[in-house]
Amino acid sequence: MEGRDTDRAGVGGTVADVGEFGLIREVVGRQQLPKGTVLGPGDDAAVVEAPDGRVVITTDVLVQGVHFRLDWSTPEQIGHKAAAVNLADVAAMGARPTSLVAGFACPADTDAAVAAAISDGMSAEAERAGAGIVGGDVVRADQLVLSVTAIGDLGGREPVTRSGARPGHIVAVCGRLGWAAAGLAVLGRGFRSPVGVVNAQRAPEPPYEAGPVAADAGATSMIDISDGLLADLGHLAEASGVGIDITSESLDVDRKLVDVAGALGADPLRWVLTGGEDHALVATFPSFTDLPQGWRQIGTVLMPDTGVTVDGKPYDGENGWEHWR
Repeated sequence: MEGRDTDRAGVGGTVADVGEFGLIREVVGRQQLPKGTVLGPGDDAAVVEAPDGRVVITTDVLVQGVHFRLDWSTPEQIGHKAAAVNLADVAAMGARPTSLVAGFACPADTDAAVAAAISDGMSAEAERAGAGIVGGDVVRADQLVLSVTAIGDLGGREPVTRSGARPGHIVAVCGRLGWAAAGLAVLGRGFRSPVGVVNAQRAPEPPYEAGPVAADAGATSMIDISDGLLADLGHLAEASGVGIDITSESLDVDRKLVDVAGALGADPLRWVLTGGEDHALVATFPSFTDLPQGWRQIGTVLMPDTGVTVDGKPYDGENGWEHWR
């Protein structure tokens, strides 16, 4: 099947051939446990250290055909994405990721090498964030489903929630915007290049370190951009009871996005404003804040009941992704 790159997996047969416990042994044998693991896979539950005395926990479910396609992505890229969407949520709370547990469901005729490669990708992305896989489960299902839970450490900080924005605060972003949406548009047209744009959809690269750095710099609220900049700022504005205005001129519309949009007859600014799955971080800060490296101001927090606007006006069109809509 196109997109499969399982040469590194080194596992033969299907998951039914290998068996539940054989697959678990194979996957566990490939993992390096993260620092702070007291007890890893092999018992009823893992045990990890919690130096702060509190833990940040988040879960995401990824379903084949909704969040990923094996004809678009390699199994390793799917694993990268499954880890990234969770680890970004930890970073958005101002915490550092420490560990993951993963649930893997698939049909019996799934290549065992596919399952192993997904695990490899997940482990590699977790390692990039300073974390690792400490446990999980495998079960039979009609299609591929990944359920990942990420755990993080606040390091003595207070969690940065969505509810701390106040009028007069500035809005800033760290990370790329619109790239994953552009990649999705390219893949949807049947193309596989430009590779950098397409890979932004296949395997996003959240700026994990930027979350704790923003918290240390005084961020008052923060969220990762999974559904789209405007949609996720809407969640933040609602939780904080404020309005937010974005200045379009301050947004970084990369030349590559402009070129791709021109080829597809699309609007690159729409990708930046409403495209999800880049998992950049957007936060608010007091107006006097010297923003950390990598963060750039894109807007201002306003008085309540103004909603999320662009250049002072409501945005024309959908603000982002929402399931069942």
